[in-house]
Amino acid sequence: ANIYAMKQLGVSKIIAPTASGSLQPAIKPGDFVICDQFVDRTWGRKDTFFDGPEVKHISAAHPYCPELRKTAVETCKSLGITAHEKGTVVVIQGPRFSTVAESRWFSKMGWEVINMTQYPEVYLAREMGICYANIALITDFDAGLEGCDDIPPVTEEEVYKVFAENNEKVKKVLFEMIKKAGTAQDKCICCGA
Repeated sequence: ANIYAMKQLGVSKIIAPTASGSLQPAIKPGDFVICDQFVDRTWGRKDTFFDGPEVKHISAAHPYCPELRKTAVETCKSLGITAHEKGTVVVIQGPRFSTVAESRWFSKMGWEVINMTQYPEVYLAREMGICYANIALITDFDAGLEGCDDIPPVTEEEVYKVFAENNEKVKKVLFEMIKKAGTAQDKCICCGA
């Protein structure tokens, strides 16, 4: 409903910061990851505007806007913020955190980030032809990182603490991106969906 309402209001770009966990030791709390792919491990979420009577098949091959992602990467670099230029986010149902076994599986698959909120909104934005970029603020290491047995399981308090400590960085990136992003979508694949 929110994505549809944004489209009706003329929104052409969405920058979505999220609190996220790291699945890889090289991606540390306080880092940003500019996600380029997602893996959906959710269920029961309405994830299309085209479930009848009209049905459309929209490609999800490259779900995040490449132009908006590029702007995010450049903005983070210009502000001296550690940002990983790409990453796959595995989206879990929530509200619970992963088990150690799940976390190890996700990590062994090579996925970098875990959160509960990227899907279905990234795909719904694509269906509406809205550019969408995610800036994943890493708040914790997920449980079960291979070779990192000393990492305790994530807690809600830890997530809130690290997010609060980095909130100003998130704001700076957002404000700079808004200045740089403009309104043109002519170079982007999103608006043709």
